[in-house]
Amino acid sequence: MDDSCVPSGNRLRGEITPPCSKSYAQRALAAALLASGRTTLRGIELCRDTRSAIAAIEALGATVEIINDNTITIEGGFNPRTDRLNVGESGLSARLFTPIAALADRSICISGEGTLLHRPMSMMIEPLQELGVAVRDGGGRLPIEVRGPMRGGRVVVDGSMSSQFVTGLLIALPLAKRDTTIEVRGAVSTPYIDMTLDTIERFGVEVMYHEGDYSEFFIEGGQSYEAVDYTIESDWSAAAMIMVAAAIAGEVRITNLSTLSRQADTAICRALERAGASLVIEENSITVSHRDLEAFTFDATQCPDLFPALVALAAAAEGVSTIYGIERLRGKESDRGEVLKEEYAKLGIEIELDYDENVMRVVGGKVEAAKVDSHDDHRIAMSLAITALRLDEELDIHNRECVAKSYPSFFDDLETLKCIGRE
Repeated sequence: MDDSCVPSGNRLRGEITPPCSKSYAQRALAAALLASGRTTLRGIELCRDTRSAIAAIEALGATVEIINDNTITIEGGFNPRTDRLNVGESGLSARLFTPIAALADRSICISGEGTLLHRPMSMMIEPLQELGVAVRDGGGRLPIEVRGPMRGGRVVVDGSMSSQFVTGLLIALPLAKRDTTIEVRGAVSTPYIDMTLDTIERFGVEVMYHEGDYSEFFIEGGQSYEAVDYTIESDWSAAAMIMVAAAIAGEVRITNLSTLSRQADTAICRALERAGASLVIEENSITVSHRDLEAFTFDATQCPDLFPALVALAAAAEGVSTIYGIERLRGKESDRGEVLKEEYAKLGIEIELDYDENVMRVVGGKVEAAKVDSHDDHRIAMSLAITALRLDEELDIHNRECVAKSYPSFFDDLETLKCIGRE
């Protein structure tokens, strides 16, 4: 069988532990770079985005040793070894390591690859300049060249497109000589800011703000990061795909998950409950089982990475589901709203995009086998593969290998669950 085809029509059974949160992993890697001493990160998944972050911290002075498949050590120390930083296709790494690179008193050019070269970076330019950084950019896109040192002060940041640059500033500015006040206008994806604050607190750094208010942060300059021994929790973004797959076609126990996590995509539980799936929540696991699914309404503004999984869920539900927050989809690996509409149309599923109302409407129904395209977007590939579980024929997904960006073992895990279901 061609490895681009996804076997379909099988019930899922079994237990899966998703990969670690790459969002937490990249934040922890950045903090470990800036820390004095040796940090140990456990439970880490070496997906493409995590490898890009590892390459970035090595270029910026860290020494990384891979102990085994899920444990690495980092000898910290910010001391750039090169004037070029390639962050692969990781949007978080681009917006995270640009402010960190700007701590240096030398020019460093941040570049990337593939779809990242088309993603917007303009939100970084003016704030970095206000903080004393010389910046040369490629028209609001990568490559971007920065020369610090970033001095601190007061700065206004547009947070309406992404929280990732806010994350970069929150991690970098404790090392600036001066104190900094960051005013964030229109903050989105605020659970990801919580993840950042949680991470740097683990490494001994303090940021002052009013809890639940993401409009202003005060960062004392001249702080120091401390090396830690840190086990990274599983990735709710990856888990969401398996949870939706189970809701569509089986019963799966997903382990190493806590609903108390700060990750934004814990919200998938609410969507599954609204759609009528069965959820059994335990201390460190969630079991999701199929039931007849019904249309649901859900606001994904603060968790836009859930859209591909939500579309697969909505396509399997009876009626028209309404998902808010599509304005967040244009700056991803693909224009995810348009791509989901295009690819699901090939499967016989109608999707309406209403940008005036900031809403997507998905008409659930029967799906048909077709040749589809991932558009080199890992979450699109996984969404289409989940929908293939409803077919009796194979689904041909072009460039399904792009799942390696975040979940390299996704198709192996799915096949394992199908094999158990066939026993």
